[in-house]
Amino acid sequence: MRIAVLQVNSRDNKAENIRVALELVERAAAAGADVAVLPEYVDFLGPKEAGVAVAEPIPGPTSEAFAAKARELGIWLLGGSIREQGPDPEHIYNTSLLFNRQGEIVAKYRKIHLYDVELTGNVSAQESATVAPGCEVVTADIEGHIAGLSICYDLRFPELYRALTLRGAEILFVPAAFMLFTGKDHWEVLLRARAIENQCFVVAAGQYGKHEPDVTCYGRSMIIDPWGTVLATAPDGVGMAIADIDFAQLRRIRQQLPSVANRRPDVYPAEPRPAAATA
Repeated sequence: MRIAVLQVNSRDNKAENIRVALELVERAAAAGADVAVLPEYVDFLGPKEAGVAVAEPIPGPTSEAFAAKARELGIWLLGGSIREQGPDPEHIYNTSLLFNRQGEIVAKYRKIHLYDVELTGNVSAQESATVAPGCEVVTADIEGHIAGLSICYDLRFPELYRALTLRGAEILFVPAAFMLFTGKDHWEVLLRARAIENQCFVVAAGQYGKHEPDVTCYGRSMIIDPWGTVLATAPDGVGMAIADIDFAQLRRIRQQLPSVANRRPDVYPAEPRPAAATA
């Protein structure tokens, strides 16, 4: 399976953002990609209030444009994430859609973990102020291979990826808008860790460069194999990286180093037991 990660610099011009994204999908298809993956918030990166205002229903104009392009090119398309109209006027959903070669939506994932952080003097974010969290772990079948869906900040929560793996995932999608300040130290480390510990391919498409208001994203979109080897990385700027992934390699790694099969959930249940009292 040939996969392309597409790296963009979305701003506050939604129409232009979608135009650039669709051009990159065309480039991926021309390069023989079976699957093209766009980043988080591919439709709009700008002031929070404006982000709420541009949210759409699904299906809506943006999802329909992605569906039409997937159908036209005969390609699988993970539409990064877009701003979906939410449960109330003040909140949206951060939603990732997977389209098959016929342009049909075969999976819909709403970001579970919202980016609420305060790194003094560097990064301040409160995604939950305008975004409602999802509550469903989502997988999808891509021509006989199970893919697990996630978005950006989810990457810091390994239990989500283990849940996806236990549901049969062989590919883990991570569309993102990872901040430069954290990305330079954490992005590749976390992506490779998720690949190694779950023995999955990890496919991560990132936003790159400066965005309004005063946000800079790291980029370095990449594709990683189940051994943790980086197969392809996008250079700085708008563009793509592409790699062929070999599921025979995945099966071989899981057979020879069966760490997922050797788990002991009887010893460490999902909910930890209370600590024993000591004298």
